Amino acid sequence: MRILVVEDDKNLNRQLKDALLEEGYAVDVAFDGEEGHFLGETEPYDAVILDIGLPIMDGISVLEAWRRDGHKMPVLLLTARDRWSDKVQGIDAGADDYVAKPFHMEEILARLRALVRRAAGHASNEIICREVRLDVRGGRVSVDGKAIKLTSHELRLLSYLMHHVDKVISRTELIEHLYDQDFDRDSNTIEVFVGRLRKKLPNDFISTVRGLGYQIVKD
Repeated sequence: MRILVVEDDKNLNRQLKDALLEEGYAVDVAFDGEEGHFLGETEPYDAVILDIGLPIMDGISVLEAWRRDGHKMPVLLLTARDRWSDKVQGIDAGADDYVAKPFHMEEILARLRALVRRAAGHASNEIICREVRLDVRGGRVSVDGKAIKLTSHELRLLSYLMHHVDKVISRTELIEHLYDQDFDRDSNTIEVFVGRLRKKLPNDFISTVRGLGYQIVKD
């Protein structure tokens, strides 16, 4: 999944990015509200981590502008511990959840997983489709109860498709959500990883919809 981090503290921004990359997310970063607002308007994100106290344009204003323009990506707000009013204002502005500073990185990751799951309509950390089971938290995949080994890129691709079962996902959408803004959009990486996945998964688990993209059908 592709995540945007908007945090002006450079050290914290780096820590968040490193932790998210370690978890297998694609990550874009911004250090002020104006840049964060622009990225949220122009790039597709599965979730955003947004600090309230940003320079140029504060986090609440950024969030309100996104919601006014119809952007529905889940937003996890970072607030000051002693400012309960910020939390209320953030929720009213359209935040999906908040975490008070200072925080444990594990809490950020857990809340982010929950936001992404809920946005895709899944209640638990496990997504089951036919004989394939995906443990989102542990990053494990099994077929008929037998574990299979996937590379990090294969896992990210399969995870995105399984989060959107029955939906036809275009190659462009996969690239936009699995890679950061600097990725070569003309690369044939997606086709390569789909081919590798098909050798490890049941026949026809990932279908090609000619001219449109790829699809995992639930039944």
